[in-house]
Amino acid sequence: MAFTLYDYFRSSASYRVRIALNLKQLDYACVPVSLLNNEQHSSEYHAINPSGLVPTLLQHQTLLHQSLAIIEYLDECYPSSYLLPRNIIKRAQCRAFALAIACDIHPLNNLRVLKQLEQQFNCTPAQKTHWYHHWLHQGFTALEQQLQQSPYTERFCFGTHPTLADVCLIPQVYNAKRFEFNLTPFPTITAIYHHCEQLEPFKKAAPES
Repeated sequence: MAFTLYDYFRSSASYRVRIALNLKQLDYACVPVSLLNNEQHSSEYHAINPSGLVPTLLQHQTLLHQSLAIIEYLDECYPSSYLLPRNIIKRAQCRAFALAIACDIHPLNNLRVLKQLEQQFNCTPAQKTHWYHHWLHQGFTALEQQLQQSPYTERFCFGTHPTLADVCLIPQVYNAKRFEFNLTPFPTITAIYHHCEQLEPFKKAAPES
């Protein structure tokens, strides 16, 4: 295997990297790091990733962290089937869309934040769900508006080819559905999700696989 991916099957960040590796048709082996069993906090994993987060990509004794940095590295090393558009304006807008998910939506709803809400503030399951839905609704409302107004939106977020935007969007929608979030107000996001989930690189990367 050319790559080793330390990941957790339900981690959105790990899910992104799996999609990217599949779209690039790169061979990789997954090493599971159970977030539920706190394996990310073990001394063994901290030697691999001091932040105790997933994913981590290993290639030829080189460790790479942070999903978007990993994906952009893959895009630069393997430019066929590009994930960032070649047009400089389109590329900046695609990157901004991906960052809105990875930096604005996902960090507020990831497992360690939900655990902290429960442990420090004694939030009930219903309160945690309300928190999750609140930030998703705010983030998806902005993304849906961008997609509806963009001249690039087609089967994918930025045209007829999957990009970094789709790589980030699909895992976030997957988790939204898992938390029973109402996607009815977001028809463009939903249509892109349904299109992508039928494609082999996305299907192979899904947590069920």
